Parts: sequence; C-alpha cells; structure tokens
Amino acid sequence: MASMATGVSFSMTSGIGGGRDDVERVATAGRTTLKLNQKNSLSESTCSFSVMNKYRGSGAIRTVSKAVVDGDEMSKNLKVGLICGGPSAERGISLNSARSVLDHIQGDGISVSCYYIDPDLKAFAISSAQVYSNTPADFDFKLESLAQGFSSLSEFAEHLVSAVDIVFPVIHGRFGEDGGIQELLESHNIPFVGTGSRECIRAFDKYEASLELKELGFMTVPNYLVQGTGVDKSEIAQWFTDNRLDLEMGKVVVKPAKAGSSIGVKVAFGVNDSIKKAIELIVEGIDDRVVVEVFIEDAYEFTAIVLDVGSGSVCHPVVLMPTEVQLQFHGSGDLQENAIFDYRRKYLPTQQVTYHTPPRFPIHVIKSIREEASLIFKKLGLRDFARIDGWYLAPNSNLSSASEKLGGPESGDIIFTDINLISGMEQTSFLFQQASKVGFSHSNILRTVVHRACSRFPHLTWYNYGYSLLLQGSTTQEVSEDVQKVFVIFGGDTSERQVSVMSGTNVWINLQRFVDLNVTPCLLSPSLRNSSGASSNLDNREVWVLPYSVVLRHTAEEVLAACLEAVEPDRALFTSLLQKQVMEDLMDGLKNQSWFAGFDITDELPRNFSLKEWIKHAREAQATVFIAVHGGIGEDGTLQTLLEDEGVSYTGPGVLASRTCMDKVMTSQALSHLSEFGIHTISKDVRRTEDIMHETIPNVWDELISKFQCLTLCVKPAKDGCSTGVARLCSSEDLAVYVQALKDCLLRIPPNTLSKTHGTIEMPNPTPEFLIFEPFVETDEIIVSSKAKQQLSWKGRRRWVEMTVGVIGKCGSMHSLSPSLTVKESGDILSLEEKFQGGTGINLTPPPPTIMRSFWFNRKNRESKV
Repeated sequence: MASMATGVSFSMTSGIGGGRDDVERVATAGRTTLKLNQKNSLSESTCSFSVMNKYRGSGAIRTVSKAVVDGDEMSKNLKVGLICGGPSAERGISLNSARSVLDHIQGDGISVSCYYIDPDLKAFAISSAQVYSNTPADFDFKLESLAQGFSSLSEFAEHLVSAVDIVFPVIHGRFGEDGGIQELLESHNIPFVGTGSRECIRAFDKYEASLELKELGFMTVPNYLVQGTGVDKSEIAQWFTDNRLDLEMGKVVVKPAKAGSSIGVKVAFGVNDSIKKAIELIVEGIDDRVVVEVFIEDAYEFTAIVLDVGSGSVCHPVVLMPTEVQLQFHGSGDLQENAIFDYRRKYLPTQQVTYHTPPRFPIHVIKSIREEASLIFKKLGLRDFARIDGWYLAPNSNLSSASEKLGGPESGDIIFTDINLISGMEQTSFLFQQASKVGFSHSNILRTVVHRACSRFPHLTWYNYGYSLLLQGSTTQEVSEDVQKVFVIFGGDTSERQVSVMSGTNVWINLQRFVDLNVTPCLLSPSLRNSSGASSNLDNREVWVLPYSVVLRHTAEEVLAACLEAVEPDRALFTSLLQKQVMEDLMDGLKNQSWFAGFDITDELPRNFSLKEWIKHAREAQATVFIAVHGGIGEDGTLQTLLEDEGVSYTGPGVLASRTCMDKVMTSQALSHLSEFGIHTISKDVRRTEDIMHETIPNVWDELISKFQCLTLCVKPAKDGCSTGVARLCSSEDLAVYVQALKDCLLRIPPNTLSKTHGTIEMPNPTPEFLIFEPFVETDEIIVSSKAKQQLSWKGRRRWVEMTVGVIGKCGSMHSLSPSLTVKESGDILSLEEKFQGGTGINLTPPPPTIMRSFWFNRKNRESKV
C-alpha cells in the first residue's frame, strides 16, 4: 500500500469487495462499518476537514465549539489568507506545509482562503483541492482553467485587502523568506504572520546573516562569498590558508546564499573543487551568490524553534525543546559526499538521519542554546516564530580552538548557522515535534502563532477577545457511550515500514477530528532479524501504544528509539526537567493572553505489549484496528488472521484476499482468467534469489529474454512494495550488478550504475527470498511544463501510461476513486523519492481529458499479450 487518504466518511471493513467466480472466493470476510461524524461542519467553499481543538487543562478536556457573540465583529470568523508555492525549488515543500496548516487551523473561528504563487510570480486563488495535490506540478499546467488568476501582484494584493483579515505566508525560500511577499503585503497595509520584510532580507541571506551575528558577538563559521562566475582563485586560496585548510583537500561546504531545505548544498575538497561547485550552482541558476564555509568536524547539529509569546509590540521569544540532528551512515562508500543534512535526508523517510528531542547534550549546553537563540530572535527583529539551526562543538572540533578568534560568547561551544523565517510545517516537522514535547498539539501551536500575529494589529484584537469569550462559553465534553475506539497500527519490519509510518501518522491525525472516535496510534516494532512475517516469529513481536509526541517521527526505528528513551529513567528525568522549564518560560508570556486556554497534550509514557497481548487489549477495548502496516504481516493475511481469531474488527481485505494480493505471482494467477473481461496481467518468471546467486548470470539472462521474447526486463522482489528493489535491466551486465548488490546487502544502488539512466534504487533489506522477472513495459513520455505556456505534452507512440486507482467501500459494493496518472521525472521506474519524498513526484488526478480520450480510443488497438 503506497499511501492512505482520509475522507469525510470511512467504510472500515475486514473484507474486500468481490467480483466473479474465484475473485468472490478470494474476497470472503466479515466487515465492520464505522460512521464518522466530523467535529465541525464546513461550507462547500472550505476544505474537507476542520479541527476541533481539545484543551487539556488540569485533566479536563474542554471542547471549543463555534459560538456566536452578540454584537459587532466578535461573531464572525477570522479570515486567513494562506499563501503557498513560490519560485524556488522548495515550492513542493511549501504545498505540504500549507496543507498541514489548512488541516489544523480551519474551523472554530477561522476560515481559510488559499492562494498560490507560481514559478513566474503569478498569483492565483486556488481551491483546497489544489492544496491537497501531491506537488505543484500536478496542477501548474492547468491553473489558467482551474483557478482565479490575477494580472499582477498588485492586483493580487488589492484582492487580499478586501478578502482576508490576515495573511499566513507559507512560501519557503525565495519570495517567501527573503522579504518578497512581506514587502508586497506591507505596501498594501495587509496584516500577516511572521517577520517583516527588512528583517527577512537581512536574516535570509546566509552570508549577510553570518556577518550580523558576528557583529552581535555570536560565534560564526568562517566563510567566503562567491559572486558570479569570475572567481579570484588566489583570493579564495588565501582564505583557505587563513583558515588552516589544505589547498588540495581542505573540506568545505558550498551552498547558495539564499536558498533553504539544503537545496544545492554540497561538500567540496580543496580550492579547485570549491570553485567548480560554486560556479555550478551559479550556472544552474540556483543562486548568483554562493557561500563557501569551513566544514565543521566533530560537532553535533541541532535546530531550535523559537516562539514569540509576547503581545502587541512587546517581543517575548521562547525557545522550545531543541532537536539534535544525527546523520547515520551504513558503510563508508558515501561518507565524503553525503556527510551533510541534505534535501534527501530532510524529506525522504529513510534511516539516513535520526532526530533526538531533546538533544543528547549536557543540560547547560541546551540552556545556552535556548538563551542564545532567543537573543538572536530578538536582536534580529524576528516575529511570531522562526527556526534557528546550529552546532554544538565537541572539545576536539576543528573550530573549538578558534572560538576566541571567531568572537564566540561565553559558552564558546555553540555556533549558529542558518535562520529559517518560515519553518517547514509538514505533519512531522521540527515545529510540531518540538511543540508537542511541551504540550502543544498541531492546532494549538499554529493558532498560538496566528493569535500572536493578530495582537500586533489593533483592528484585529476583536478576534483574540472574541476567542476568549468563545472559550468561556465552552463546557467540558462528556465522554459519550457512542465513541468508537480505533487503534491505528503502523511500522513493521519490511522495506515499506517508513512509508507505513507516514501513512499511519496521517490516518491518526485525520481521524482525531471526529468526535465519535477515540484514536490511538500504535507501532508494530521493527524486528530486522526476519522480514518474512513468518508466524514462527510472532511470539517475539511487540506493539507500542504511543503518546502524541512520540508519533511525530520519520522512521519506525526512530519511533522505537523514542519509546525506549521515554521509559529509560535517567533520560525520562532529563526530558521532564527540560519540559518543565520550557513550559514555565512559555507561561510567563501566555498567562497574560486571554485567548490561551492551556496546553492540550498530556505527558504520557508509551506502553509496550506483545503482539498477541495487544490484540487481546484491542478486543477488551472493543476497538477497530486500522491496519496501516505495509507489506509483511500487515498485508499477507497474518495480522488479519490473528485479529479474526480474537474477534477484532479491522480495516482492509480479509485473510485470503490479503494473502493473494500481497504475492504478485498469486495476484496474477487469481486474475489470469479475467482477460475476456478486459483485465490483463503480465507474464512473470519467479526465481529463488539464492539460486540466481549461484548460477551463471549470462545464462540466466538468455533464458529470460528467450522466454519473454523481449530485450529489456523488470526485476522486483516477489513480496515488497514502494519501488524497493525495482529496476530496469537492459543486459546481462545489468543483472550481474543487481545480483551483486543483493549479495553485498547494499542498501541502495547509486544513480546511473546500470546501463540505462536511472535514479537511486533503494534495495530490500534483508535480501528477498524470491525475485520476479517480467517484460519491461515502456511507457510514453509525459512532460509537465509549469513555465510560460503551462502545458502538458505527451511524447511517444507506444500508447502505454502508468495509472493507479484507489478502491473503497463495503464488501460486495466497492467503487473506484478517480484514477491518477503517474509521471516519472527521471529514469524508467517511479523512484522512492518520486513516491514519498516531500516536494517531488507528479500525480495527475484525474488524468487530463486529452490523454484519457486517446487512451480509450486506442484501447481496442492495443495488443492483449501484456
């Protein structure tokens, strides 16, 4: 299962819809249906979900319901304009952030209108449907026909003056954090969330910000600015010498001066390599100003969210619980080039990075980080919230000995490097990770930011005051006997476990919005000793019942580590002391805000059960289990069998259907007799991996291409998903490389290792027992252009395109959702990045009519052998 979507209503079943003959026999299981009632009803013009804020103060839960206050403006909603997109490569992340903000602030006194800035700085009023797209490329080419466009940014601003009360900019990078959108809003006196334009200009440029921090007395990393392609080699060589760097192999970081999300950040070695990589960034158009800085050795990276809890013109910054960023390396092959927190590590859920909140630093170091980051926020004139990144230097760091020379403050072992004026706001981002550690839910922290921004504008104080009256009128929610308990289980130990964490987190967050559901997130603990899901290993499987703050992680291993940390006495005490301090600091400012109703997340400990104990616990709680475990025991019928044996209802297919669909060969066999109904499957050859490793590869290759009568093959694990181990093979040499990667237990095959151009191929771990070979279906090239013409073009004559469609409903009455056309941006196989990395991957939903008309017109002419 690649992803999960949550709608207004769910049919939660333990069976799957049937078809004919054998299909009906496959699809036999009982079913349970859950009727979900949303916590707030929304008008058709608003998004699909609204948020019911639950405030847990002194043990009670106060439900904030919509109240109408007699008289003046206090009876209306605050109209928020959410602006996303932008011209930078971060616009995909911006869309993800906007989606999250929309999810968590809509409703309860706030109505949201959505706007989008395209790569050419043209503004559009868009629907929430566009915000819920996968990436901007999904809709860029059809904006002219789907959205309300504005002839200029000035016209857009004039529209905002009358359409919204306040703007929440969620544009990352250029035009969002460099003062561009802020200057536009200021010129039209439009209130907005976040830092002003002049302060943005100064703080966003990494080189200028470092100069200012140094002037303010903070320790900075020695750097050199490259402007344009005419680099003075002797000058940069002198900089290398001054900083005791070897001219040939001195290690530095090369990065754009004005870009975020680690876009374009590279490691370079020596003067020549530094110049080469700096010029590459300039020529590529990423930035015309490039910073070369000393690579920090033997140091610990951290990031800290700063929240302003002041009011009006009074700034009261408080740093939340900082996060340590720990890079993980598996082998020595990639250490030199990849030893940085790059874009892939930030947004792709793999084991290449682990986050620790709070950091594993001495408590006095964390105290210094919080104090200094708060001071930077105030000195630079930042507003509402920001994220500040830096390093804690170990005693043997290459910069520690130079702290006096670098102008370090008293602590001397902390160095700040990047200021993020609009921090990422994806569901598991640093903002929400750190906020949840000190009692804020997603909604509570975002609304706190909005309230803080409103307090700066006298004509918006009605909203903060009106909201306080709304809170006073709320009552404690009584627990209804009709509340259905739902256990969402995710994780596991297959190659899909990280995507399972994404799916499960998304389901948990969305299901929380229904008053008739009590939703509990649960982790099926990874057990890397065995990924086959064999029942003999079930006695050793554990399930952790998770508190709110522990869920917000990127990998199953990270969630498990957070559980173990939480129950470790010394670490738990350490975290508790920090939590208490941060919450006291926050309350110093928030206690004076009439709209603040308290922290709404209680500090709970995770609990672990054996898998079988957890199922009995679900039975006793009369809970329905939402299965979000991808692959392994989550999809092969094992978990379904255990749940049925205990009489626990669950979502998704039944035992036999799960077993059949999980095994690609069984799936083909189950559908083979349906060709007369237009349902075709592709021929397959299944081979034991161990056998192939001991055979002569050219002989295997010849056998396969002779059998299929084709020139290229597709290879994939028999029981895995998420593009793991899927590759196009064009020769016996390609097969040899692939088999050798399995022998060596490589976690990934680097880009362009095989004869045909391709991206990184994530490999299954551990090695799969069986491999499937099949003829490679070459699809036509579909190109999405978001530039001036904003068009979609289709190249090729094969008339094959890749589609995916979701099916939902009760057993016996299933129906299809709108299909999606998947567009590969590089290579022949849809990569892991394109499927799951934030800001990448194109899915056209529904497929454009021009393609669908051609598709159906040519259907009768297609060969039926595939």
